[in-house]
Amino acid sequence: MPAAEADKRARGIGALAQDTLWCFSQVKGTIEIGATEADIISTVEFNHTGELLATGDKGGRVVIFQREQESKNQVHRRGEYNVYSTFQSHEPEFDYLKSLEIEEKINKIRWLPQQNAAYFLLSTNDKTVKLWKVSERDKRPEGYNLKDEEGRLRDPATITTLRVPVLRPMDLMVEATPRRVFANAHTYHINSISVNSDYETYMSADDLRINLWNFEITNQSFNIVDIKPANMEELTEVITAAEFHPHHCNTFVYSSSKGTIRLCDMRASALCDRHTKFFEEPEDPSNRSFFSEIISSISDVKFSHSGRYIMTRDYLTVKVWDLNMENRPIETYQVHDYLRSKLCSLYENDCIFDKFECVWNGSDSVIMTGSYNNFFRMFDRNTKRDVTLEASRENSKPRAILKPRKVCVGGKRRKDEISVDSLDFSKKILHTAWHPSENIIAVAATNNLYIFQDKVN
Repeated sequence: MPAAEADKRARGIGALAQDTLWCFSQVKGTIEIGATEADIISTVEFNHTGELLATGDKGGRVVIFQREQESKNQVHRRGEYNVYSTFQSHEPEFDYLKSLEIEEKINKIRWLPQQNAAYFLLSTNDKTVKLWKVSERDKRPEGYNLKDEEGRLRDPATITTLRVPVLRPMDLMVEATPRRVFANAHTYHINSISVNSDYETYMSADDLRINLWNFEITNQSFNIVDIKPANMEELTEVITAAEFHPHHCNTFVYSSSKGTIRLCDMRASALCDRHTKFFEEPEDPSNRSFFSEIISSISDVKFSHSGRYIMTRDYLTVKVWDLNMENRPIETYQVHDYLRSKLCSLYENDCIFDKFECVWNGSDSVIMTGSYNNFFRMFDRNTKRDVTLEASRENSKPRAILKPRKVCVGGKRRKDEISVDSLDFSKKILHTAWHPSENIIAVAATNNLYIFQDKVN
């Protein structure tokens, strides 16, 4: 690789285009999962190497995409992802004790680091977490002594010779098998799962409790956080997201609907009701309104890869917190501040309760999160520049470069701008993922998956 190009890659996407903050191009045509309500994508997640990309949908299905291997003749195809495996992870159930339907929708997917030829991932719906093994098989055994070629048992009296079974080549088959089912531990809906850095345990969080599981034990979990009051009428907040520290297996954070973040240390006590650190930004009295508590609710919390920072997403902003400073965030990015005047209508159509996720890039220098009208936002922490890009079928031709979009709040609208009154609130990007080491992003827009990569000149 030429030195100039290597330098560009090392400095990140911001160096690839001078006139815009990021220069992304479509990897391939839009991947449409389906066209029904069940096909709406509900989670997106790269594995630790970025070679696999998993999506979960409202129908309880998991679709895994595998990255194309680079060939000498088609170097540009390296970024393409094609379907690797599809399987039904969860089925709709019915809780007869509470007379409640349990949706099959996949709420979260988390990959485990690869230890052998097989892949392992966790998937969860509202009540049950499952550990799946995804493996390849390209050989089949032949020459059984007690079975014929069609698999039927043979009469032992007819066996006169012994054969040594052999493995014969066959077409590659990808199998997904459930290895563990972790059920009956959550009264409320699971909103988060997070794999611990010891890779022996993971946690699952619902509205009021967080449980710690061992991967080998399915019938028992340890309750490490319980914020349920004795009288439910005294309930003032719920848990909205939780995540383990990427390096310290004893540390985790969880966010609340009140806009606060609690850092807990499992070494302090078995039940982490008393937090180690408490992150909260004082509210500006001049901005107080009827919607203040709703829009301050945190919908996602993520540790940086380094473990030094925490990123949170509320309805209007993304905030970055330093673990060593609890009283205010060190960075605040406005995602769609132009919607502040539209909060009343967003409340009436329930959009104000949408839960947007946020992600870091591999070096923690860039932040990405979604918005409405199939827009998604990127913020460069070093240069403080930002850009709005759109994931749509109109610009979904392979290799097409994404053009920055701008929203016009009032006054005269330019040709390339879109009015805030023209935004389509039914088109929203709630789920995004960033390749762990490269500038490849995955964006879920309802039932369409868009994959973009940086445009290298």
